[in-house]
Parts: sequence; structure tokens; C-alpha cells
Amino acid sequence: MEKINIFGGTGFIGGRFCEMYKDESIKLGRADYQADGNQSLYFISTVDNYNVHKDLHIDIDTNLTVLMHVLENIDRSNKDFVFNFVSSWFVYGKNEVIPFSEENSICNPTGFYSITKRCAEQLIISFCETFDIKYRILRLANVLGEQDCKISKKKNALQYIIKQISNNEDVDLYNAGATVRDYIYVDDACRAMMCCINNAPVNEIINIANGVPYVLSEVVELAVDLSQSTSKINNIEPPHFHKVVQVKNSYLDITKLKSYGFQSEYNIEAMVEKLVGYYKKN
Repeated sequence: MEKINIFGGTGFIGGRFCEMYKDESIKLGRADYQADGNQSLYFISTVDNYNVHKDLHIDIDTNLTVLMHVLENIDRSNKDFVFNFVSSWFVYGKNEVIPFSEENSICNPTGFYSITKRCAEQLIISFCETFDIKYRILRLANVLGEQDCKISKKKNALQYIIKQISNNEDVDLYNAGATVRDYIYVDDACRAMMCCINNAPVNEIINIANGVPYVLSEVVELAVDLSQSTSKINNIEPPHFHKVVQVKNSYLDITKLKSYGFQSEYNIEAMVEKLVGYYKKN
């Protein structure tokens, strides 16, 4: 198989992809905007909606300006080239009907991160259609994994809570944890992306997830049981900004992904068990 050029291969998911597929990947440098060969996988991105409080430009500069540098360096004469872009379920935004479907759900993103990710998708589609370049857009659910060293209340909140529980720290839950999310283990996410690169048609948007609606409070209870934690769970009112940008319920329709032959290896119990075991040791 021809090697895949990886933009953003030092982050949580991109780094794990390069570890799992080291013989199939070429990890490009931070300032390297040029891709050779026929396949690129683009991970470069901010990670949450909270940058707006410190710098209005971070999401735009990272999610859009850097992307433009990469697009302008694509060899437009290479008609075999495919630009695979890693996006997020956040682009669906505040929709009332779940699961979110690539074909049937309207994107209504809220927050600078979410909006710029959706804008990036649209810019890629327009650019590729203009210059007859192939693309895939891969919309990831919430990704869990031990390699994520930047978890916080703002980013990968469930994993942050699991870490607190594993350390017997008290936990604050918004709205009593009555939130629905779709979680996928990082190794499954990477295998799903490779599955799409190998099997999915081009010029498609594809959801990558487990396709299961997990209730946050139930996952928290599972973490408490598996870790035999003494953590106290406090139910608190979410702050104003959380109400403005946060989507209450989401999970993804993965009919397309399954049709390409993908099956996940980790359910929520396996994911939580791995994370609890990791944080108990670290």
C-alpha cells in the first residue's frame, strides 16, 4: 500500500494512527504543507470551543488558515490524490433529532471550534469540486484513549471524570449527567479511518463512532463500580457558556461506516475498564 501523508501526526489521535500504521504513514512536520503521493490524512485542529475566551483568532488560524496553506500546495494535476479530512460530530450542533446522519441531519454548529470545523468541511468540498480533487470527510464521535494527555473539563470531559473517579476525587456533573454521547476508543477510531481510506468511496462524508447512545450518568456509575471509587458525585448547574455552545444529546448513525466493513472492538465497558486500569496505575 502506498504511504499516507499525515498532517498533525503528533496529536492524540494522529499520533496513535501513526503508531498503529507506522509502515503505512509518513508523519509530516509542523510547517510542512506539501504532501506527496496519493493519500493524505489531515488531523490539524483545535480541540474545544473555549478558545474564544482567550483569543478570538486561534480557531480560525488553526482550523482554517493552516488548512488553506495545505490546500494551496496540493498538486492539482494528480487526479489520483485523495484528501482525507478528520472532522468532528460537533459540526452537527444543536439538532433535535438523533442519531445524526451524514445525509439527513442539518449542520447547526455552535461555538468557534464547531463553526470553523464545519467551515473547513465546506471549503474543502468547494476547493475539491473546483479543481477536480477527491476528498473524504470523516466526522469523529468523542474519542477516548490513554494517550490523550490534554483531557480537562473542557476537552474529553468523560475521560477527565474517569480519571477523577479513579483517583477518588469528587466529581461535578452538569444536569445530573443526563447527557447522551457517542464514544469510540482511539484504536477503533484509527481502524475506522484506515477502513475508510481503503474501502470507502471518495467525495463522501462518513461518521466514525460506535453508533450507540451512552448516557453520561450511567457511564460515570460504571466507572465508580469498576474502580471501587469513593468519589462523591455532585450535581451542579452548568455555566452560561456551556448552555450557549453545548449540545445536550448526540450520537451518530454509522450505517455508512458499517457498509465498508468496519466493526468496533471496544464497547463502553471495555473502554472504561481500560481507562480505569490506566489511571489506577498512573
